[in-house]
Amino acid sequence: MIVGTAGHIDHGKTSLVRALTGVDCDRLKEEKVRGITIDLGFAFLPWDDNLTLGFIDVPGHERFVHTMVAGASGIDIALLVVAADDGVMPQTLEHLAILDLLGIGRGLIALTKADLVTPERLAEVSTQIRAVTAGTVLEDAAILPVSATTGLGIDALRDRLAAEARTLGDRAADGRFRLAVDRVFILPGIGVVVTGTLLSGVVRVKDQVLLSPSGLSARVRSLHAQNQEVESGRAGDRCALNLAGEGIAKDAIHRGDMVVDPFLHAPTDRIDARLHLLLGEPKPIGQWFSARLHHGAVEVGARVILLEGEQLLPGCTADVQLVLSRPIAAAALDRFVLRDVSAQRTIGGGQFFDLRAPSRQRRTVEREAVRAALALADSQDAFAALLEIPPFAWDLSALARDRALSAEKLAGIISALSPVVFHVGEERIAVSQKHWQSLVTSLIECLESFHATYPDLQGMGREKLRLALQPRLSAAAFALALHHADFAGRVVRDGAFVRLASHSLQLSPEREALWQTIAPLLGGDARFRPPRVRDIAGVLARSEQNIRQLMIFAARLGLVDEVAHDHFFLRTTMHEMVLIVADIAAQAADGRFTAAQFRDRIDSGRKVAIQILEFFDRQGVTLNRGTLRRIQARYLDLFESTPR
Repeated sequence: MIVGTAGHIDHGKTSLVRALTGVDCDRLKEEKVRGITIDLGFAFLPWDDNLTLGFIDVPGHERFVHTMVAGASGIDIALLVVAADDGVMPQTLEHLAILDLLGIGRGLIALTKADLVTPERLAEVSTQIRAVTAGTVLEDAAILPVSATTGLGIDALRDRLAAEARTLGDRAADGRFRLAVDRVFILPGIGVVVTGTLLSGVVRVKDQVLLSPSGLSARVRSLHAQNQEVESGRAGDRCALNLAGEGIAKDAIHRGDMVVDPFLHAPTDRIDARLHLLLGEPKPIGQWFSARLHHGAVEVGARVILLEGEQLLPGCTADVQLVLSRPIAAAALDRFVLRDVSAQRTIGGGQFFDLRAPSRQRRTVEREAVRAALALADSQDAFAALLEIPPFAWDLSALARDRALSAEKLAGIISALSPVVFHVGEERIAVSQKHWQSLVTSLIECLESFHATYPDLQGMGREKLRLALQPRLSAAAFALALHHADFAGRVVRDGAFVRLASHSLQLSPEREALWQTIAPLLGGDARFRPPRVRDIAGVLARSEQNIRQLMIFAARLGLVDEVAHDHFFLRTTMHEMVLIVADIAAQAADGRFTAAQFRDRIDSGRKVAIQILEFFDRQGVTLNRGTLRRIQARYLDLFESTPR
């Protein structure tokens, strides 16, 4: 169990930890000289074979409250320290507010320097404490008079902390690994060491991890938990990790970084959250209010965008969007604290909900519903609620990443909800059974209506069909959805078109015979530079109008594509050229290529090569940026031909 001290400067926090553990937490020379704690101090008290109490001693001076926030973020139980001679002081109140905002639900109150005052003064200060803790997380916390000088009450406090630890038990370790870095240093002969509290999951020696938000990769060479060398650490442990890897150096890692399971690396600088403004604030906050955000050990500039109303009154709570000055590593449901830009006072805090918040349409009914769903603490309940909100299709992998869920936990959610899931790269797009059946029905009805209106067309454009349906799947997920067993024998993909299996266009015997004479002219060695309509008409001694009508009908059948006016390419050739484009892009260092590279590969003229690429641009296969193009992989199957 990790115990965090809190309280006003010079109220005896460090002395109390020394009396409890025998360890002096003032580790910096400047701290020794000035007699105040500037940075976080740590001490450990082995209790028995199964229990070690870890102590984080935090600064009480108002200039170092940001360091106090870093320490409080990883604690299990708060030890609020109030000196009996001084009583409740300004930083007592601010530290109490921070504990409240961070949701530290367990705590004890140590009434220090009890040997220096009368029993009447002890009673008076205890009454004072009860008044200021009313309505806070420490409302019912026990008050224990102690003296670090005489030893009064120290054994009783130590026993009480051990009892709290046994009641608390181990933190659940079924999440993915996250450790908030609060110190970085070099040990001679060892290398780079980072320390912090393990927020979730388990870390083991030899694990591959990432530093976030930098993205540096590292390997855990060794680790200590509760000041002992171990093979693994778990959620709640105070850990020191010896990291090694390319680019791993003391100046490459910073306080506030997170060491994480590589799956979790996804820094964010725009977060939807719920913010509580402290009652003692002198005035409301409005749109784009500037503040300093504290999360774990990181401190970063933030702008507050209100998502409800135009101002947030003191003592009130509302949904907000936090726009950060730089990306941070975080998880949904993490707690945060806001301080004013001058770092003079704590003004509020709350909890993150959506780490991928949009910059537009923030106040729509749909966004309000999404925030309400993501605010649910139970991940299964949250995802079940999301599946009932437009677009009714959500990425399970994103939920698992942003909530640091283990693979086993995610599998349990899928088993319980039984959604239809499409694997698109790293995404796992899920749709509820109810909404999937609605999509199947709507798609069939949409195609029936289209065929009735346009009986002479091959089918409905795949992208047009996708945009007409709910749930609104991504293009890649929709392409996979068309292969689902529920469409087998009912729906056919014809390249860029979709049709009912019962719908087909047929060439008349006369047109079929003519097509059989034209097809060879478009294939073979001439496939990348096929003759135009007028050339075909000349070769076959037919009218241009006659050839043109046939070619347009052949395009509806998916046999050819009209790349430019009267210039038709076989569908098989189009697919071949798509693969050529993909190969050129794959060989390019940045995935971009020029028209000249494509021209050389198909051994054609520049004009024709440009026309082909512009056709691919219109279909979404390629994306044109000046003289360079890149591939959009989700459209590479548009020109796969369907046997007649």
